[in-house]
Amino acid sequence: MTISHPEDQKSSTTAREPPLDGASILVVEDEPDLAEEIRLELEANGHPVRLAATAADGLAEARSGWASVFVFDRMLQGDDGLSVVEALRTEGVAAPVLVISALSSVDERIRGLKAGGDDYLVKPFDLRELTARVDALLRRRGDTRATRLRAGDLDMDLVERTVRCSDRPIDLLPREFKLLEYFMRRPAEIVTRSMLLEDVWNFKFMSQTNVVDVQIGNLRRKLDPTGARKFIVNVRAVGFKLNVEA
Repeated sequence: MTISHPEDQKSSTTAREPPLDGASILVVEDEPDLAEEIRLELEANGHPVRLAATAADGLAEARSGWASVFVFDRMLQGDDGLSVVEALRTEGVAAPVLVISALSSVDERIRGLKAGGDDYLVKPFDLRELTARVDALLRRRGDTRATRLRAGDLDMDLVERTVRCSDRPIDLLPREFKLLEYFMRRPAEIVTRSMLLEDVWNFKFMSQTNVVDVQIGNLRRKLDPTGARKFIVNVRAVGFKLNVEA
């Protein structure tokens, strides 16, 4: 596919404002059944969705300004979706990109991120994980300059590196602090083990390890030694979430 620049083509797509009732998602995927499954899952979670099946159509839709997040397949009818991502980044389009691909090697994942992707999800995947990753990308668009996080009875000072629970000071190790910060930036959102391994531990491949479960167990005990309040709950077969109503 030849990437053309906006000034080289007559505009056939009018820029549109994103809907106000939910963050809009553009899914560029050439497998019709998978594209439809993704659309249904995202719409069930409140996101307006548009589909594109080719690199050219995906580029045109992405340039329109409608979508808040892009989901791009790597291989699109012979074209590499990363070429579209690179073109968008060159043009200054900053919307987050989730790359989905059957190419699972570390080199391919690194290539996807270097091309301008913000996250990389290997096929086959659970649709709930895709939605969780999209929501995480949406949250990253928020004000990263915040110095204080609050979620229910939890209060975190990012400058002083302190945590209080119901006004009780909690002494956390650096990794525990980073883990809790990750959850507090995503209150009530499902977080998968692979997300935690990648974003908190910086693991770029999914090794067999129970480090996530061990650290979450330690964090739970520190937040509530009695075990009566479930601040971090398991979501069966998916991952965890911060229960702000604990």
